[in-house]
This record gives sequence, C-alpha cells and structure tokens, in this order.
Amino acid sequence: MDVRCTEPDSYTIKVATGDLITAGTISNIYIVLVGVNGETPKHKLDNWGKDFILGAVDVYSVDCQRDIGDILCVRLYKEDCFASDSWFCKYVAVTSPGGDTYLFPCYQWLSGTTTLEIPEGKGRILVGDVHPVTRQQRENELDSRRSAYRWHQYSKGVPYSIHVEKVQDLPPNDQLSATKTAGLLTTGTLSELEIKLKGLSDCQESWKNLTEMQKVFYLMKTKNSDFISEKWQLDSFFGYQYLNGPNPTQIRKCTKIPDNFPVNDEMVAATLTPSNLNHELQNGNLFMANYKILQGIPANTINGKLQYIAAPLCLLWKSPKNQILPIAIQLAQTPGEDVPIFLPSDSEWDWTLAKMWVRNADFQVHEAITRFLCVHLIAEVFSISTSRQLPMGHPVHKLLIPHFRYTLAINTSAKQLLFNPGGKYDQISSSGSIGLKLLAEKAMENLTYNSLCLPANFKHRGLDSIPNYFYHDDGMKIWCAIEGFVSHIVHYYYKNEEVVLKDPELQAWVAEIYRKGFLENKNSGVPSSLKTRSELTRYLTMIIYSCSAKHAAVNSSQFDFYSWMPNAPTSMRKPPPTEKGTATLQSILETLPQVNTTAKAMSLAWFLSKGLQDLRPLGHYPEEHFTEDKPKEFIQEFQEKLSEISLQIKARNDTKRITYPYLDPEQIDNSVSL
Repeated sequence: MDVRCTEPDSYTIKVATGDLITAGTISNIYIVLVGVNGETPKHKLDNWGKDFILGAVDVYSVDCQRDIGDILCVRLYKEDCFASDSWFCKYVAVTSPGGDTYLFPCYQWLSGTTTLEIPEGKGRILVGDVHPVTRQQRENELDSRRSAYRWHQYSKGVPYSIHVEKVQDLPPNDQLSATKTAGLLTTGTLSELEIKLKGLSDCQESWKNLTEMQKVFYLMKTKNSDFISEKWQLDSFFGYQYLNGPNPTQIRKCTKIPDNFPVNDEMVAATLTPSNLNHELQNGNLFMANYKILQGIPANTINGKLQYIAAPLCLLWKSPKNQILPIAIQLAQTPGEDVPIFLPSDSEWDWTLAKMWVRNADFQVHEAITRFLCVHLIAEVFSISTSRQLPMGHPVHKLLIPHFRYTLAINTSAKQLLFNPGGKYDQISSSGSIGLKLLAEKAMENLTYNSLCLPANFKHRGLDSIPNYFYHDDGMKIWCAIEGFVSHIVHYYYKNEEVVLKDPELQAWVAEIYRKGFLENKNSGVPSSLKTRSELTRYLTMIIYSCSAKHAAVNSSQFDFYSWMPNAPTSMRKPPPTEKGTATLQSILETLPQVNTTAKAMSLAWFLSKGLQDLRPLGHYPEEHFTEDKPKEFIQEFQEKLSEISLQIKARNDTKRITYPYLDPEQIDNSVSL
C-alpha cells in the first residue's frame, strides 16, 4: 500500500553544477527518484531565480507520494527551452524523509534534450542478489554507450580506435575543456610564432654551423635542454639517454654478441683493456640496442627530398664508474665491407655521425612504438572498452575513469593533425606517418603483456639492478604505490576469487580489450579473462601506470632531449656512411635536417612537452566517483605515498646537474592528456 507523507517529510534534493566555463544551463531539469518499491512522479527542479548556474549547489524539496524504499538511481531529464545547450552535472544528493542520504556521482555533460539515469554511488558488481532495477539501469547505460563509442580500425595490424573523424564528433564527456583547449592553442601558437618571427619556418637551407642552432629558441628552453646542448657529444651522455631519456625501454642486457654484429676484442681493446668482451659478457656489463625493426621501413620525403633510415646495432658497456658507454656501432643489420663497425677510437666526426644515426633510429622507435603504440593507442582501447563494458556504478569504472580524461580527444587530434598525411610528423620525421603505422604494426606482432608490466619489463631486459637508472628507480616506486592502492580497492569490492571470475561486466571488458586492443594474439600473453584478485590487481596497475607515469616518462622529456637537433636528429638527408674517414662537420650539417625542419621539430617538441595546462596530478581525484568511506581512505593513503615519492625525487634532483623530474608524481598527469 502507498504510504502518504506530509510536506515536512519530503525528499531534499541537492544538485551540483560544474565549475567549468560553460557548465550552467537555462534548460528545464526534471527528476525522478527510483527506489526498490517504485519511483516518484517526474518533478521539475525549479526555485525562485536562476537555477543550475556555474558552480552552484541548488537545493529542492520534493513531496513524497509513497515510500519508494532505498533509492537505487535518479533519472534526470533535461529539456531545452529557447536554445539547445549543455549542462555539466557534478552530483545529486538525496535525503529521504527518514534522514538517509544517498549520493549519486555524475560528472557528465547532458547535451540538448536528453535523459540520464545515475546509479546510487556505492560500487556494485553484478554477482549474487542484484535488484532488477539496477540490472536494467546498467543494461540501458551500456546500450547507450555502445552506440556512442563505436570501434574503428585506424590502421591494419594496430589497436582499434574510436570511430570519429574529428574531436567535435566525440561524445561530450570526452571533449576538451575550454581551459585545456586554450592552453594547447597558446603553447602551440607561441612556439610557431617564434620560429616565424625569426624567418625559420620557410628556410630550406642547411645549418651553417652548430652554434647557429642554439639561437633558434630564445624563450623556449629549459635547464636540461641547455645542459644537453653542451654535453651531447659525450659518450657517457649518449649512454645516459638509454636509461633516462624519452625512450628508456630500448636497451637490454647482452648475453651473446649477435652473429650479424661481428665485434671482436681487438676492436674494443682501447675501451675494455685490461678486460675483454667475454669477461664483460659473463659479468653482465654489456648491453645492446638493436633497431632491427626499422629494416624495410620506407623513408619519408621532406621539402621534396627523400630522407634516409638506418637499422643500426649499438653495443654498450657499463664501466667501473657505472657509466653506460657505447663501444661499437653498426649502421645496418647485414655486415659487410660497406658496413663498417664504428668505434670510439675512430675520428671525432666519424664516431659522432655514427651516434647520430643511432639517435635518429631511437627517435623513430620512440615516437612510433614506445609513445604512439604502447601508450596512446593502447590507452585509447582501455578508455573505449571501459565506456562500452563497465557502467558507472561498477567499481573498476570508478577507479579507472579519471585516468582516461582527454585521452580520446588528444588521440583524435593527433591522428587528424599530427600523424595524418602531410601533417606535422611528415614534416619532420624520416619515417613519416606511413612509417609510423608500419612500425606500430610490426611492433604489435611481438608486443607482450610482460613488456607493459614494469617489473616484468625490467626483469626481461636484464635491467632490474642498474645504477643511475632513474626511470627504473622512480617508476618502480610509483608502480608499487599504484599496485598497493589498486589491491586495496580490488579486495574491498571483490571479497573472493569467485566474484572476479563471475563478474560478467568485468570479463566482457577484459575480453573486448584482448580482441580490439591486442587483436587476439595469444603469444602476447595478454589475458582474455581474469580469474583471481591478484590477476585483476596486476591488470589494473598496468593500465593506470601506462596512462599516467609511463606517458609522463616518454612524453614530458621530449623537448629537453629533442630540442638540440644534433642530439636526436628527427630525420637524415644523406645515407649512412659506407666507409670510415669520410665524415666532417660540413657533411654532418648536410645530413642533419634543414633549418625549417629543425625549427618545426623543436616547436612540436615544445608543444608536446609543455602543453600541460589543466593537469590533474597522479592520485588527485577532484571528481569523487567513490562514495564509501573505505575507498576514500585508500585514496588518501595513495596520495600520501605519492607525496613521499615526490619529496624523494626532488631531493635527488637537487644534487644533479641534469635532473630526472619526469616521474615526480606532482608532474605526472592522471591520464594521457597530451
């Protein structure tokens, strides 16, 4: 029977509007409360004066017509009045006549005339006794999401992407904020304006000398970029970059000199004496950087001139001073008389040019594989599948959604402006947009789950105990902090292993990521299902680390290391040398990118490294998707741990001439937002 209520016993409803510039609305907003015993009539939320203005929390009273019991969800109706607009709802809070308060976190845009059901805020898993209303709400939500988030094969052999052509086609919740957009435009405009003012953007000449390059950017420089422009020729700095540069996952321990790299003791005696290759191999002091994947990649054309690509091998040695030093370089995969092995004992410019070719190869691999494939494309898969398979009431959705902020918008913009034919990458890179996709496709064939999980990655490469490897030291601290936080969340919601196995939404999510992200490659070791809480913890840790810390490490350092073109040439205009004794400073200047290519590359590196407006540091969650006390405690503990790590990194950097700030939690964005 219906329970009639007097007016003082009505429901009190609070509705919070976001504080973004365009968050308010002039539309009519209605609400229905849905409980275990039924639902209230549709009620217009209307106070005297303006409702739903920027940053407001509006309070309403809704008369109770009957006892609807515990509230499972609220249904919001937005109906346009004079013109269509969008409204950002942060949350709804409902206090029942009996004094119980129910929270409904939303943090979504409602555009035009639309309806949105918001589940009560406690994280719920569809295992055991679940109310039919909850099941139906989740089904409706996912049906709607699957229509909005459709898959598209961006390029053959690489992870699938969102099916849109431009950022404006994305669902409203995945578009950039006005603050983010303005920041990106400002950063990009300033860098491009500077090179235009200096007359560099149209100059297709070679550089006259190296010092002339230093005058390109006067305002746009950093402490690290200044250091690198001075020390770039040092072998010790060349090796340092394999540990702490933008591509810190390329180097691996060498247990056997490859047959196609015929280095012998006589060649390296000047460096290794009194030791030898066999002794250093046994002691674990030799390392290899092999760029075989570049073999067969077609070269790009820049300024109407065909560029060149090499597939070098580089042997490195850990000296008694714990420096990583290059000791032999071969610029092709097939040895021969016209493929010399370059050595530190060669002439200054022979050795410098050989190292430049290796750095050029490293740049291509970093941009196409380490950054584009293993961070951006994979993060996009995680984001899309989370929207399609995990409703907002699912605890894993609540955990992950902050780590996908802006990812779809950034990736869509990159494909449209950066990696499109004739785009910015084609203007600076020897592999270009075609080579980038081919490299990503080749890398996908050998991509493994272990390579994405940081501890296993270091172990597999034999680099879990290398001195001065700050990417390792800082990365492992952050991985462990994320893992501890995730473990607490997982064990709070999943009381045993059976719940993991029987969670239909979770299993559908993992299976879809396996299909669309890893193309059902069984050899990858990527799971297509999860059976235990420890498996789930590792999987979620990998996702959060990839979207936050790994992205910061391989993205934020680009200007520091790439702004000085001789240190990391983005393209090469002459073929690799086929004999020794031919390199001169002049021939190197004729090999390096032209003036306009250099300026464009530096401008792009600045934009990618410094456009971090609207940053949300790792572990900071201003949008409170979790409403229970325990998860909030776990978040607080996570933040405290990250603060400790930040202090440790700052203290170490205070003692270094060249710093490694890229994994300072205060500088890590929660998501792939650039």
